[in-house]
Amino acid sequence: MKKHIAIALLLFMPFCLTASFASAGKKNYNIAERGAIGDGKTLNTKAIQAVIDECAKNGGGTVIIPKGVFLSGAIFLKPGVNIEMQEGSVLRGSQNIEDYPKQPRRIEGHTEPWRMALLNADKCDHLHITGNGTLDGNGEPFWKLFYSRRTADPKTTNLSVERPQLCFIQNCKDVEVKGITFLNSGFWNLHLYKNQQVNVDNCRFIAPGGRVPDDHAPSSDGIDVDSSQDIDIGNCFFSTGDDDIALKGSKGPFALQDKDSPPVERIRIHDCVFEKGGGIMTCGSEATLVKDVEIKHCTARNVNVLRLKLRPDTPQQYENISLDDITMEGSATLFTVAPWTQYFDLKGQPAPKSLVRNITISNVKGEGSSMGRIAGNAGTEFGTMTLKNVDVQLKNTGSEAANLKGLTMENVKINGAAVSMAAPAKQ
Repeated sequence: MKKHIAIALLLFMPFCLTASFASAGKKNYNIAERGAIGDGKTLNTKAIQAVIDECAKNGGGTVIIPKGVFLSGAIFLKPGVNIEMQEGSVLRGSQNIEDYPKQPRRIEGHTEPWRMALLNADKCDHLHITGNGTLDGNGEPFWKLFYSRRTADPKTTNLSVERPQLCFIQNCKDVEVKGITFLNSGFWNLHLYKNQQVNVDNCRFIAPGGRVPDDHAPSSDGIDVDSSQDIDIGNCFFSTGDDDIALKGSKGPFALQDKDSPPVERIRIHDCVFEKGGGIMTCGSEATLVKDVEIKHCTARNVNVLRLKLRPDTPQQYENISLDDITMEGSATLFTVAPWTQYFDLKGQPAPKSLVRNITISNVKGEGSSMGRIAGNAGTEFGTMTLKNVDVQLKNTGSEAANLKGLTMENVKINGAAVSMAAPAKQ
């Protein structure tokens, strides 16, 4: 037996040594040593892209962004190329929309030519974007343009005004985004489309979320998990002008036929703080099939704990969503499950059926504004929804969920008074 083990180890060692040498042989490419200027004024798009291309051509490695403020338009990562943002580094987006080329890409539940993000990756498996630096969208002019257009025409939509995202990652497996601060994005911060096995850890997502246009970044979602599976988001901080974490897919009466939008599945969110925004997790304005979502050990300040948008024109199915060990603070709301009628279009089709079931919210403490609202469209069916071990202080003790069939409350206290309800769930 020992002889066989020894032979096996000898056969395996060359592979180990080869893998080790291959990893050790990957080079670092410092953009400041290859022509990029970190003065916050010089446009470095071509210089940074040239470094990325050189790294990819030479077999891959790590492109280092050192301390400094490097102004750039859209840059495109290549397979085998990682990004390391060192302490004090800032990759700042240009405020000229022409520095972000248009390409066919996924946006708001469909594909069309749209401006690319500041940092883009497509089919880059085993991608790492790490460090202690900042992606700065420099987005204020884009926000003001949006609001000026909407003031002139109230029918202005998100896609009526071109604005760049901070980071767009698509068609990738095994991705790590760690330690990065996402700041002042012109549009969504981190858009993950058709990815698998993504880990977002110890990141910050910050954009103004005030009450007036000059102090609010429109549609500045923190993370948009779009048609992706096996996503882990942990130890992050969110303070945005829109949804903090939005689960997205397709929309419209034919959404289930969209082969470019597989279900959003196996999402884990944990140990995060949500300061401002739409809520810990939102099933977004474009979402069709969402299931197996686990949210644990999070703090909701001034946001919804759970927000499910129900479109009247889309056959949506949200199921197997659990939230556990949640702390509410400030004006937080426990849940908002309600119709979302913004820009809906039945396209001449009958109203579709939707299903919401197996939703559990447990072990919630703290204070907030209200329990919230649960309501559906004419075609919405609610299955089991459970509130368990909830002990909160609320300014408004009313709720629009009291008569919902399938809603069960176990050990729920509001302002110290027990609330009980147990109704048979729909099957």
